[in-house]
Amino acid sequence: MGRAAVWTSIRDSLSAEIASGHYAPGDRLPTEAELAARFGVNRHTVRRALADLASAGTVFPRRGAGVFVTHQPTDYPIGKRVRFHQNLIAAGREPGRQILHRATRAADAREADALAIAPGDPVHVSEGVSFADGQPIALSRAVFPAALFPNLLINLAETSSVTAAFKAEGLMDYTRAWTRLTAIAASPTQAGHLRVPPGAPILRSVGVNVDPDGRPVEYGRTWFAGDRITLTLADHEV
Repeated sequence: MGRAAVWTSIRDSLSAEIASGHYAPGDRLPTEAELAARFGVNRHTVRRALADLASAGTVFPRRGAGVFVTHQPTDYPIGKRVRFHQNLIAAGREPGRQILHRATRAADAREADALAIAPGDPVHVSEGVSFADGQPIALSRAVFPAALFPNLLINLAETSSVTAAFKAEGLMDYTRAWTRLTAIAASPTQAGHLRVPPGAPILRSVGVNVDPDGRPVEYGRTWFAGDRITLTLADHEV
């Protein structure tokens, strides 16, 4: 009983300091050793307090870097036009992206159906992790018909922007035809990229973007960290 009271007291003290702004969103907390010295306890007791804060979503651990204060969820509009960088900048967050994989290969049956091409037709695939203020918020895989955009991967490497890469290929505008949202549990691989525990709730978005003539130009699947993003539905275009 007494030991539980010690770690809960440490948890409550840190929680109050975070709530008061002593530690801002994105700040790294003192190390376990520093907190143990401050509160006069062993590191196991501190670790338990931090684990409880992490379970509540107040902080999150980053392997090899420490424990950080969680940002408030970022509003991310899902509407006719979905633009990652613009959405985050509008929310006051700094966007970032880490590329995991890019390749040209044959389309599978699901991709071919979504893009209105034949199975086996060539497609460009781009996979990556998206960040807001340095914190991972989404893991994504985008598939494009290679026949329409032969140099898309080159343009993506140069611009890191799907919108800019499309413009380099002559496509000035594109819109969302449909989106499906499903809550799922994070697989170990998804959890590793998003820095959440395996099995943590994440939100999967599947959608198709089309050109002004209604022709599919992108089939995208995105897995959002459930506690770091708030998807909002836009009922009109600005």
